[in-house]
Amino acid sequence: MHNLPFGFDRPEDSPGFLLWQTTMIWQRQIKKALEPYDISHAQFVIMATLLWFDAHDYDTTQVSIVMQTKLDKMTVSKSLKRLVSLGFVNRIEHQRDTRAKNVTLTDKGKEMVGTLVPIVEGVDAKFFDRVSKADQQQLIKILSQLTQA
Repeated sequence: MHNLPFGFDRPEDSPGFLLWQTTMIWQRQIKKALEPYDISHAQFVIMATLLWFDAHDYDTTQVSIVMQTKLDKMTVSKSLKRLVSLGFVNRIEHQRDTRAKNVTLTDKGKEMVGTLVPIVEGVDAKFFDRVSKADQQQLIKILSQLTQA
């Protein structure tokens, strides 16, 4: 056998590699579903997050979007600029912090999210239905632990 630096005998034994593969397959399916709407996955996640924030009276600053979504600041910034140009999002002065901007969905944005959420959730259902509901719950628990670290 070769003197390789890997800590696993096979790529399939690496949780990181399997997570990478899983993520790539799932993201391709989401991207394909969103293509007809000319919305990226990041843009969708931002709009869905804004809808969730609005429904729960959360602060809707760019920083809160970054913290909730785990997207990097640059991706959020570029995505918001695009969403503003499409008329899906408004950015206005924050009431308490003059350095921040409140980000809100327009009516057009709310309508688009209303269209897209069932599509994305349908992709998710089809993708994750390959494993049992109990395994899905276990996966959610594990992923939650990893994202809280």
